[in-house]
Formats: sequence, C-alpha cells, structure tokens
Amino acid sequence: MVQLCALASGSNGNCYYVGNEHEAVLIDMGLSHRQLTQRLRDAGLSIRKVKALFISHEHTDHIKGMRIVADKSGIEAYATKLTYEKARKDFRSAKVNFFAVGESISVGSIKVHAFGKLHDAADPVGFRVEIEGKHIAVITDLGTACEKIREQLKNCEAVFLETNYEHNLLMGGKYPIHLKKRISSDYGHLSNQQAFELVQSLNGSPLKTIFLSHISADNNRVELAMNTFKPFENSHQLIATSRYAASQVIEL
Repeated sequence: MVQLCALASGSNGNCYYVGNEHEAVLIDMGLSHRQLTQRLRDAGLSIRKVKALFISHEHTDHIKGMRIVADKSGIEAYATKLTYEKARKDFRSAKVNFFAVGESISVGSIKVHAFGKLHDAADPVGFRVEIEGKHIAVITDLGTACEKIREQLKNCEAVFLETNYEHNLLMGGKYPIHLKKRISSDYGHLSNQQAFELVQSLNGSPLKTIFLSHISADNNRVELAMNTFKPFENSHQLIATSRYAASQVIEL
C-alpha cells in the first residue's frame, strides 16, 4: 500500500510525503522540525519511516527547514550540486548526497528519478517516485509543461501538480508588473488552466489522483482551482492542498 500526503504546499512552505508501510521519502522541506512532526502526527504518519529528503531547488519555501530537520532526525538529504552551492548555509551540517538531472536514486525499495524543469532557480528538478509498482510525480514550481514533462507523467498514477494562480486574478491583482511577468513566464509558475491542459494532454495515462498544489494565497483560490479541474471530478480523485495543514492521506 502506497501512502501520499501533502504536508505543506504554498509559498511559505512545501513538503510532500510518499511512502509505504515500511519506508518513505520527503520531497522538499519548507517546514520546521516541530511543524513537520506535528503534521505527520496529524496525518497518522511517522517520521521514523522517512529515509531520505529530496530538495527540488534552493528557494526558501522548499528548503528553509532542511538543516534542522536533518540534524534532529538524522535523515539524509539529496540535492543537485548546483542547488547545494546556491543554498550552502541551509545545508550546513546535514549529510548531503548529490545527484544529477536524469539520475535515479534508490532508497531502500523506493526509486526516485530526478528530471529537469523550467523555473527561475539554479538547477530545478521534479521527481518521479517508483514505489510498489506505482509511479508518483512531484512537480511544482515550473513555468511551462513541455513535452519532457508530459513524458515523465505519462505512466504516473498520481501527481502533486502545481496550480499556482488564476490568470485574471494575477493580472488584476496588487503585484507589481515585474512580479506578474515573472510568475506567468516560462520560468515562473503554472496557472490553473496550464495545469488542466497538461492533465488533459495525458489522455490514456493511468493518472487518477491529482493533488492541486502550491495554490497562491493572493492570486488563486481553492474553489477556482477545483472548478478548473471540474471536468475531471468524476474520473479523477482531486485533492486541494494547503499551506496550513496536512492533506488527507491518499492510499494507492
């Protein structure tokens, strides 16, 4: 049995759990150690199962809790060398294992494949996790869903997928124009509509579970993201993630 949970998802912190009865990995660590243990407990999960922590890129909301969590729990961290160099202070005494884009890393019975994505970071990656014959993708913080991204998702049963902003809310909102351009650029974030079109393009794939992730507090609303994905509500399990609490645990 595979268990999936978004422990935190948003611009103030991100952390995603993929595991089974015996072991698990975390993707990103934008939570404090106290927040992490509390949210795992709230979800009925245990930090003792966690064997590795993978970092997608160096932005604060994905890495700020990593050093303390690694120090207190003894969990080994994994990152690309460029990500490490950009955020060396956040790693400090943590034991860091380096991987390259395109590499697959085995953690017990779990295999984590790192693939490149477009985002305004040093060496941003998405992850595809293979566990008990299932494939789960974690892909937030990307500006465009190119063919390489679709290729990574085509065999996945579940995905943590960015639905960061609603276009009209962003463009009509309070953000300065340079920030609006950055968010909506090919190196920014995916809108609700872009994420929907990505899933729509995966016709015939085994994908049935979608965690709507990294939902902006200023430029989106849960109901807008869910409404965009309404055509999938009868064929897919849709879970809106939160920055303030763990999602429900989904079992595959």
